[in-house]
Amino acid sequence: MPPVVALKPVQKALYMTRTDAPNGARKFETTCASCNLRELCLPGALCAEDLARAENLVYARRRVKRGEPLFKSGAEFGAIYAIRSGFFKMSVVDGEGREQVTGFSMGGELIGLEGIGSGTYNGTATALEDSEVCVLPYALIEAMAQEVPALQRQLHAVLAREIVRDHGVMMLLGSMRAEERLATFLINLSKRFLRRGYSASDFHLRMTREEIGSYLGLKLETVSRLFSRFQEEALIEVEQKHVRILDIAGLERLLACR
Repeated sequence: MPPVVALKPVQKALYMTRTDAPNGARKFETTCASCNLRELCLPGALCAEDLARAENLVYARRRVKRGEPLFKSGAEFGAIYAIRSGFFKMSVVDGEGREQVTGFSMGGELIGLEGIGSGTYNGTATALEDSEVCVLPYALIEAMAQEVPALQRQLHAVLAREIVRDHGVMMLLGSMRAEERLATFLINLSKRFLRRGYSASDFHLRMTREEIGSYLGLKLETVSRLFSRFQEEALIEVEQKHVRILDIAGLERLLACR
């Protein structure tokens, strides 16, 4: 891992603790120990004693309004962010100025991890709805990981999970037909919502169809056509951004026929 670096004064001002936050600052109603997303987040595998120490990693909660960036591509890396509520898209801009969506993240997931190796954020994280994140300064994570080996193991597990997810995206874009890509996308969202205690078959898409197309490597017209086709085949019901999966097994059969 990179060497531990001291927080700059501006970072110290940003990452305020519960006790030194000025009037109007966001107070902590929920600790890591009582957060219903804890099992999905960085402190998930820690014992009670280590979890109590890990509470000090969260120096602030930050609200990000819909359409605002949490961080921008190329900005100096200083923290990892745990999404408490809301939805984000990750994107990069190609040489011709076009946005390429590289991923979507929801509550309980960590974003900004790609900055650990490079020292800068490799993409822009934009809120797709009003959201709230926990700010985890990486210098503190490194320092505490030296004292709490379980935290270091959990960080490695999270990084490994991201590598697996990236590999899955490469497979998705490189070897699947268009209908398989959209089916996989919907099945993946279904499973992620289920892990968070939400309905696996009835949910609202926070992203636009154009953003889905950018992520899946498909044109907007193709995404719209496939949504219509899936609806005609009674696999899903669609009303604007609201999706109801009627036949999850049918979507899975699209992948089994490869």
